[in-house]
Amino acid sequence: MGKEQAGQVRDTATMRSMLRDAGYSDKAVSYYLETPHLGIIEDADQVSEMTGTCGDTIKVYLKIENDCIADVKYQIMGCPGSISAAMAAGDLVRGKTIDEALALNDGDVFNFLEEIPVKKHHCIQLSVKALLGAIQTYRDGNNGGDHVVQAGIPTGRGRHHAKDGDNTACCGAQKGKGDCEAAGTCCAKAITIEEPH
Repeated sequence: MGKEQAGQVRDTATMRSMLRDAGYSDKAVSYYLETPHLGIIEDADQVSEMTGTCGDTIKVYLKIENDCIADVKYQIMGCPGSISAAMAAGDLVRGKTIDEALALNDGDVFNFLEEIPVKKHHCIQLSVKALLGAIQTYRDGNNGGDHVVQAGIPTGRGRHHAKDGDNTACCGAQKGKGDCEAAGTCCAKAITIEEPH
């Protein structure tokens, strides 16, 4: 079966038009088509992988120099929303200190992209969660060391640096009522994961 028979869009102008019609901004479309941070860092200081509830999978490669994010690359099996969000998040943290990068949130990426379809907002959450999880895992596992830590991002019930007895989920909803809690994962706003005792 040829390209035409498979119904695949191959020309960039048509793809760009279709994505704009679907609700993606020009900036988000460019990130999807150009994929500036797609690839592998062979000597990465941190490699982490996360799969979202939608099935999209993001593998994050970090290069850290002098406590700063020198480079970030991704391998992504996902939709245009996940790809454009990951590429934007990469631009937002490159050159930042680890602490500055950990302050990234979903809103920062959404505002930077300008617009993506409402049904794809979870892609921003996944991209931010995967990136912040990789940065936090590097910080927790290396404390400035230079060895590679390969780790999946833990899933489970998380809370946004809540105090003991706080009944708020990381997404701000009452615990147990937010989308992230119902899905069994957290939206990545500088979360701490509650480990089973």
